[in-house]
Amino acid sequence: MNRRYFLGVALAATTTPAAASRLFQRSFDRPRSLSFYHLHTEERIDVTYRIGDRYQRSALQRLNYFFRDFRTGDTTSMDPQLYDLLYDLKHSLGDSDACYHVISAYRSPATNAKLRRASSGVAKNSLHLTGQAMDIRFPDLPTRRLRDAAISLNRGGVGYYRRSDFVHVDTGEIRKWGA
Repeated sequence: MNRRYFLGVALAATTTPAAASRLFQRSFDRPRSLSFYHLHTEERIDVTYRIGDRYQRSALQRLNYFFRDFRTGDTTSMDPQLYDLLYDLKHSLGDSDACYHVISAYRSPATNAKLRRASSGVAKNSLHLTGQAMDIRFPDLPTRRLRDAAISLNRGGVGYYRRSDFVHVDTGEIRKWGA
């Protein structure tokens, strides 16, 4: 069953059917916005990427460029479901205005190969290569709390990198790693 169904059931249980319908529609149609600061490029972006069930094409294009491989300048089409995950994550933490600090998003094959040669912690078939992963933190939140919130969503992979102070999230299989 999907999220809309559960939201509808929860609203129906707490209010009249007509009021529940109005509340559900307003909540579903609400614009979804995200804010990011890229630690390597020092660029910022605030964007409404989705309204209702429609992703905003121009916003996605801006985000594709923002999350380019900062080493090569290469871009890809980032997975819009990654934005949904990030949106839900910041709301689960109770901070709808939070700005993600981004360590890494898209990686070109050349960059991923270079990083693999330098570190054993880089996957050969990393989801960064397909625009399905991001390494993030919030400046005023312990990364272990961010990790715990991401795990509680039960969506995709969550990696915890305590020493490097970031959390990896992706839209792949549900799994977790890191201390």
